[in-house]
Amino acid sequence: MNEQSFYQARKIMLESQIRPNKVIDELVLSAFSETPRELFVQKSMRDIAYIDEDLPLSNGRYLMEPMVLARLVQSLELTLSDNVMIIGVGTGYSAAIISKMVTSVIGIESRAPLIQKAESNLAQLDITNTVLFKERLQDGYIKEAPYNAILIDGGVSCVPNSILNQLAVDGKLVSIYRSESTAAGEASSWMRSGDKFSRTCLFNAQVPTLEEFKEKPEFQF
Repeated sequence: MNEQSFYQARKIMLESQIRPNKVIDELVLSAFSETPRELFVQKSMRDIAYIDEDLPLSNGRYLMEPMVLARLVQSLELTLSDNVMIIGVGTGYSAAIISKMVTSVIGIESRAPLIQKAESNLAQLDITNTVLFKERLQDGYIKEAPYNAILIDGGVSCVPNSILNQLAVDGKLVSIYRSESTAAGEASSWMRSGDKFSRTCLFNAQVPTLEEFKEKPEFQF
């Protein structure tokens, strides 16, 4: 596919996947229409970069289905002054999207090759308000906390308090929640109110669960 073909594929993604699925925020729509998704997948998968499925990257990371990511980003209700953390940033696609809508983005990734690819992609797009760090995903990046919004770019069966506590007052975290005992996944929002957190189901969705956010089995004696 050439550049014009990718442009048409991006337009089709917007009109057939994202808009029909309750994404109405013009800033979100604009960010998705301007960001070349094909840049963030393996070269062998560029021709299918815009299909409505999760696409494998490497080392257990996936590029989240466009519609699901768009609805999660919309649910964050981002403003220009926000400071956002993305956990499991992969090759940088979600960071590129969100960087167009806020002041600063902190991206966390534990795989060095993915960070290198993400940094290359963001530089190619001349994105300068995003900084990536190699850290354990479950630790986040407390040095830049608190965050107005946090996106965990993948599925979770639990969100540790060490992450939730990095939210600002009235901050919001979004991800796809699936407990180990159920097959169904729920796009969810965790809201902070004082020292307490509550989870709200936004819509049904399925993405692979990140290894770092799986519930650890309890020992039985």
